[in-house]
Amino acid sequence: MESKIRGNALNKFPNGKQFCFASESQGTRLASHWKTRVGARAFSGDEGSLLRDRPMDTVRVAVVGAGVIGLATAMCISQQVPRCSVTVISDKFTPDTTSDVAAGILIPHAYQDIPVQTQKQWFRETFDHLSAIARSPEAVDAGVHLVSGLPTDLCCWLHTCNRRRISTLFLILPSLAIKNTKIFQSVPTREVPVWADVVLGFRKMTEAELKRFPQHVFGQAFTTLKCETSAYLSWLENRIKASGSLLLTRRIEDLWELQPAFDVVVNCSGLGSRQLAGDPAISPVRGQVLQVRAPWVKHFIRDGSGLTYIYPGVSHVTLGGTRQEGDWSLSPDAEISRGILSRCCALEPSLHRACDIKEKVGLRPGRPSVRLQKELLVRGGQRLPVVHNYGHGSGGVSVHWGSALEATRLVSECVQDLRTPAPASKL
Repeated sequence: MESKIRGNALNKFPNGKQFCFASESQGTRLASHWKTRVGARAFSGDEGSLLRDRPMDTVRVAVVGAGVIGLATAMCISQQVPRCSVTVISDKFTPDTTSDVAAGILIPHAYQDIPVQTQKQWFRETFDHLSAIARSPEAVDAGVHLVSGLPTDLCCWLHTCNRRRISTLFLILPSLAIKNTKIFQSVPTREVPVWADVVLGFRKMTEAELKRFPQHVFGQAFTTLKCETSAYLSWLENRIKASGSLLLTRRIEDLWELQPAFDVVVNCSGLGSRQLAGDPAISPVRGQVLQVRAPWVKHFIRDGSGLTYIYPGVSHVTLGGTRQEGDWSLSPDAEISRGILSRCCALEPSLHRACDIKEKVGLRPGRPSVRLQKELLVRGGQRLPVVHNYGHGSGGVSVHWGSALEATRLVSECVQDLRTPAPASKL
């Protein structure tokens, strides 16, 4: 759900009673998306014939979910697994996904129970993938670019075991690349994080730079990438369709609906996995942000908690945010919006003049750790291989390509198993 606040925001709603929202259009669905009735038990009709009219040795793969994780996984499978047909199935596509709300800056996020080196690999593979796009003619269409400045709370990545509350701040200097700078009120135990050699130009901030932040005594600066998520999702969709894959608009209530029309299912349904995978460990983490027009803002600032940040983009600046666990509400909260704007104006006073303010809400798929594994579903003598790739929380954009590559390796193993004849029994 999206709403708009007009005018000079701070003095327009001092008590939260003068919020006036104008509904924003969510856009129209791409004509190339197939429409199917909700809750249909099995694929049939034209869709079924399209899926059946494949070479006999083609393995049919369904990817459930069309956020950044689902689309990246579908693209990787179509590129790397031979003799497969890929169909992306989701009830929502861009601009209506949770990924569309994400600010899209590559900042590492810590996951429990996943080795640090694995997380670093996912981050590196994602960084390299987006870097290649940023250097190509596709950069504008894909919405991927470098930005310059100084970042914030990566303290969980400095080391997950470091439980001290460290106040940090990211500031991006005006330039063509995002230079993240992270500043601390106390010197962190680990001054150089494990991902320092993945980003560009990692260094400590100088004393002169830190003078701008008198409450902080230490800082780090580096360059990273920004992904305009709505543009990137549309770019991924177009690449997927160009490979011959399909996009189907449909709500899936049970993964068994996809059997026998598909041979392998890849579950990238995010929060939907609470039902589809029967996973009580996943729950919503509500995020509310503001998108404002403030073209003079060229730096990115993020405080130590990670809840207050200013991320400049091509068409708007994203101001955040919230991290409300267990909250399912998609309706913007006026009090929260006022608080976000107030906190961001404290960091960047020029935002008092921001206009065309839009509220956006997304429900992050929160989980103690990413679930990236194979599962064989068995029912009534029938089998359905499933690869799960969900639970990335607020870090999905930063590791989406790396986790998609790993999911693709698991899909390849499932395909190999399907193509390997079962050994004949010996009597």
